[in-house]
Amino acid sequence: MRRTLLSTFLLPFLPVFLAAQPVTQVAATIDPTRTLLGISPFIFGSNGQSDDRDENIAARRLGGNRLTGYNWENNASNAGSDYLHQSDDYLTYQMPDSVQHRPGIVPAAFHDVSVATNCYSLITLPAAGYVARDMKGPVAASEAAPSSRWNRVQFAKGSAFSLQPDTSDGVMYVDEEVNMLVNRYGGAANRHGIRGYAVDNEPGLWSSTHARLHPAQPTIAEIIDRGIQLARAVKGVDPAAEIFGPVSYGFAEYQNFQSAPDWAQYRSYGTFLDAYLAKMKDAEAQYGKRLIDVLDLHWYPEALGQGSQGKVRVALSDNAEPDVARARMQAPRTLWDSSYVEDSWIGQYFSPVALLPGLRASIARNYPGTKLAFTEINYGGDHHISGGIAMADVFGIMAKYGVYMTNYWGPIAGYVSSAYRIYRNYDGRNSTYGDSLVAAAVSDNERSSVHASLDSLGQLHVIAINRSQTDALDVEFSISGAKRYQGGIVYGFDANDSAITALGNVGPITGNRFTYRLPVLSVHHLILKPADDSSVDGTVADGIRLDPCMPNPVSTHGMVRYVLNRRMDVRVTLFDVLGRQVTTLADGPREAGENYVLLPALTVPAGSYYCRLDAGGRMLVQKVEIVH
Repeated sequence: MRRTLLSTFLLPFLPVFLAAQPVTQVAATIDPTRTLLGISPFIFGSNGQSDDRDENIAARRLGGNRLTGYNWENNASNAGSDYLHQSDDYLTYQMPDSVQHRPGIVPAAFHDVSVATNCYSLITLPAAGYVARDMKGPVAASEAAPSSRWNRVQFAKGSAFSLQPDTSDGVMYVDEEVNMLVNRYGGAANRHGIRGYAVDNEPGLWSSTHARLHPAQPTIAEIIDRGIQLARAVKGVDPAAEIFGPVSYGFAEYQNFQSAPDWAQYRSYGTFLDAYLAKMKDAEAQYGKRLIDVLDLHWYPEALGQGSQGKVRVALSDNAEPDVARARMQAPRTLWDSSYVEDSWIGQYFSPVALLPGLRASIARNYPGTKLAFTEINYGGDHHISGGIAMADVFGIMAKYGVYMTNYWGPIAGYVSSAYRIYRNYDGRNSTYGDSLVAAAVSDNERSSVHASLDSLGQLHVIAINRSQTDALDVEFSISGAKRYQGGIVYGFDANDSAITALGNVGPITGNRFTYRLPVLSVHHLILKPADDSSVDGTVADGIRLDPCMPNPVSTHGMVRYVLNRRMDVRVTLFDVLGRQVTTLADGPREAGENYVLLPALTVPAGSYYCRLDAGGRMLVQKVEIVH
């Protein structure tokens, strides 16, 4: 149902964008009683191509074409078809001269930033067979591997490791690189260790992107074997490390590995990804341990929109003409909505796509327990509201389908930055979307999306999106369950400004029902507070205990006691009633038994707060009143 926002008498005296917004009603249902699964923070990741501090990212990937030919022994790498198949010092030339020739400085410098920003590091390791031996510039076709321009890659050295590798033996050892990193940071189980390693990058394209390094089109058998051997070598050094593979570039590789020469031998599995998963399950049975932990894919939508010069692919494009913007904002539906058919070769020949449900079914059928990641993703429109809306929707969808990691390809800027911050730093204090996904649905998938979660304080977080280019939306929210919500606050961004601003309060909420208006082309984050604090509890779990602050209320200094059943890493933080982190009280390893932390109440405004203990995979909360 549509109605005019303002009378036509007033329209000439108001801004055009306001006068032109008719209103459509949409129904949204949220069921906090259906806590579906935990939300991985790693879906808010990057490829390390920008500072990322304001976006409060949780994962960083060192990958791309350069890493296929990266030689950790001398830091040489090869550009492949990105630039003249050139071997050079591209990955280190901006580093100080004193470290440019230090073995493994590229992944080490990358991980140093991850440690400083408390991020998961995913490091790409070479699997295509050869890496750059020198930094002498373009590699001619006549110098394709094997030749004097390349060092051979060997996954397992089979002898003693050295932190000063032999650069003259013509071989680069992958497990020796991992050993160097473990020697510097500890293993993946260590607080600062590197947690994940990827099996190279986009192998289906090696014969074109790296025609000097791997001229022949790779076979499926080759990729499966290389993945198994690399994973065995890495886990021989660091058993806790997660292995990501096969790092497929896109849909054609998912289907038949880019029409691989030996596809006929694997066709009976269904798709290449089906075959890959099944073969990795067989490898676990053979070698007695899981070798591939995460199914690693790249996703650059093929969706097209009509531009003034013809059809435009939305991915990696800043084109924001109306139909291109529309196609970009609708494209996330291909990830899940079997009723949606995008304008692309994928939509034409493979609909209904519903990519994520299909991948989940493949994992369950072929190798249960495998995690899912999209370590390169890009929907374009970085500097247009359509890009912010698309990525905000993507993050909600990734959470809904339990994706483990998502990494944007390209610098995170403009409206894409807004999409990150609406989930990870909406108030400028690194406050985040909730931890547990809850069921949410909307009556009009073309115009809108709604995603919801609960945080540790029992607050309900709702991401509400209006992708209509013409209509404001009156969203009629209905929240299921006995728990009542009394109101909350809203942050958002829209077509007028990529900055996230506080937009006031939500309410009144009566009987868990309320209506909220979303302006044209906008994303809003609603944080709804429970009417009581009954959900904020939990003082003992698995032998870990958190006691109330003494005294409580506290005016100057308080003391918080917690008890651990073993030595472990702990984090004690103070949150306000809106779920925003105020300060960190303790962070690091603590011994078993009683531990105490000081609460400096004089440094915090008077009010109600929650003290949260994170330890041993458990999260305990106690309410604290501060008075001055």
